[in-house]
Amino acid sequence: MKYDFCYYNPTKIYFGKTALDNLAGELKNYGETVLLVYGKSSIKKTGLYDKIVDILKESGKKVVELAGIKSNPTYKQMMEGARLVRENNVDLILAAGGGSVIDCAKGISVSAYCEEDPWKKYWVEFKPLDNKTVPVGSILTMAGTGSEMNGGSVITNEDEMLKNGRVFPPEVYPKFSILNPEYTYTVPKNQMVSGVFDTMSHLMEQYFSGDDDNVTDYIIEGVMENLIKSAEKALENQEDYEARSNIMWCATIGLNTITGLSKKQDWEVHMIEHQVGAYTDCPHGAGLAAVSPSYYRYIYKYGLDKFVRFAEKVWNVESSGMTKEETAEAGITKLAEFIEKLGLPLHLKELGATEEMLPLIAQSTIPGGGYKKLSAEDILNILKEAY
Repeated sequence: MKYDFCYYNPTKIYFGKTALDNLAGELKNYGETVLLVYGKSSIKKTGLYDKIVDILKESGKKVVELAGIKSNPTYKQMMEGARLVRENNVDLILAAGGGSVIDCAKGISVSAYCEEDPWKKYWVEFKPLDNKTVPVGSILTMAGTGSEMNGGSVITNEDEMLKNGRVFPPEVYPKFSILNPEYTYTVPKNQMVSGVFDTMSHLMEQYFSGDDDNVTDYIIEGVMENLIKSAEKALENQEDYEARSNIMWCATIGLNTITGLSKKQDWEVHMIEHQVGAYTDCPHGAGLAAVSPSYYRYIYKYGLDKFVRFAEKVWNVESSGMTKEETAEAGITKLAEFIEKLGLPLHLKELGATEEMLPLIAQSTIPGGGYKKLSAEDILNILKEAY
C-alpha cells in the first residue's frame, strides 16, 4: 500500500429481506419531524411508501414530504428541501429511492443552514463544510451509486448547465441505510443495467489510477468479477435474489471508500459524463457506458501494464502470443461487449447528444485523469470518438 490513509465509515447497514424491520429502532434516535424524500411514483406503486409512512406514524413522527426528485437531482429541488427543513425544524431526512434521491438528501442536509449560496460554496468552490447539518437515513430501491454509504452528492444546476459532484465528510454520510434487494425487483431493466454499469465505472475509476498492485486492486478485481457474473444472471431473471443481492452489495462496496484506499483514483470518465448529463439529462450509467470505451482506448497506453492485467484478470483474456497492446485492447473490447450485453448505448448520439454539444461539453468538463492528464482538446477528441 503506497499511500497512507485513514479509513472511517460511520454508516450502519441493514441488509436483507427483513432490513426494513430495523427502521423503527433507528427512528428512536431522532427527534419528532422527518422529511421523507423520494422520487416520482415507484415507491407508491410498490407499496413501500405506505410501509414507510406507517412505521413513521407508529413511531410518533411528524412527516413532511418532498416528492418528485429527478434522476439527475436539481439545485432547485435541493433548495426546496432545504426550505422545508428550516420551516419545519426537521430532525431527520429519510431518503427512499435510488442514488439520486440519496444524493439530493445529502445536498439538503448541508444546504439547509448554509448562510451562503451552497451551490457556489460546496459544489463549485469546494470549500470545507462548516455549518450545521441534518442527519440522513436511506432506504435503497436501486443499486448502483453507492450513495447509501458515502458522502457523495451530485447535483445539476440547470440554469448554469453544470452537473457537479461533491464528496462531503463522514458526518454527512447516511447514519443508517436499509438495503433489501427485493426492493430493486420492480426497477425497469434499463435502470437496473444503468446501475450495474455505474458500479462497474466506480470500480474502474479507482482501479485505473497509476498506483498499481496493492491490496485494493485485488479487492476491486474480485468485486468486478462478481458484478459481471451477477449481472449476467440478473439479465436472465430479474428476480434472482442471489444475483440482485450481489449486485446491490457490489454497488455499496464499490463506492463506500474501501475500494479507493491507497489509490490516487481517476474519475475523469465521471467528469465527462456529468457534463454529458447536464446537456442531455441522460441516465448516469448510460452516459458512463457511452464514454468509457473511447476514454480507455485513448489513455490505455499510458498505463499499459494495468490494462493488460485488467484484460487477463477481469475478462480472462488469453494473452499467449499477443502483444501487450493487443491484450489491453482485447480487454477494452470485452468491456464494450459487456456494455452491449447489458443493452446500454455505446454512442453519445443514442443519448440525444448532438455534434454541436460536443465542444460545449468538452469546455465545461473539469479536466483531470489518472494515467494521462487530459486537456479540453483531449476530452473533445474522446467525445468525438464516442459520438
